[in-house]
Amino acid sequence: MKKSTLRFPVLKVVPCSGLTLKGAFLPRLKRLGLARPNGSISGFTLIELLIVIAIIGILAAVALPYFRGQAIRAKLTEVEYTMAVLKSAVTSYHHDTDGLWPDCTTIPEIRNSLGVGIAAIERVSGVTIEDGVITATIQSIDPIVDGEFLILTPTDINGSLRWTWGCSPGFPIHLRPKP
Repeated sequence: MKKSTLRFPVLKVVPCSGLTLKGAFLPRLKRLGLARPNGSISGFTLIELLIVIAIIGILAAVALPYFRGQAIRAKLTEVEYTMAVLKSAVTSYHHDTDGLWPDCTTIPEIRNSLGVGIAAIERVSGVTIEDGVITATIQSIDPIVDGEFLILTPTDINGSLRWTWGCSPGFPIHLRPKP
């Protein structure tokens, strides 16, 4: 009986420069600039890839709260715009009725008295107008502002109205409307 001998292939070790290629793909890779003249392929090590992933994760962790705040601010702008429409209607009512203020405690009353339809606005759960003061209750924006109030208060100065913004005490300072 003949003894069989096992032959192991000889491995070529290339220090940190990557794989060594031989065969049909090597000329194509050289032409594209993806392989070196000696046939080795350059690439990234695992630690380099992990560092890049960590940096991207840190940047995302910093940016996400900023974008969340901007999304809340954009939704609050919709509420402010709704209140600006009401402000125009209240101003017209005040001038047309020689200084009287509308008193409307529900959205249907606002629609009937001022001719303003705001029932389709989903960011406002309720609006009241009492003695010219417009108060809107916020909903469906974010838990930090849902249930809070935005308030527009008129001041009559020699027949001209000046409006100032206000809000409920729990309203976050950085999200309050600018005067």
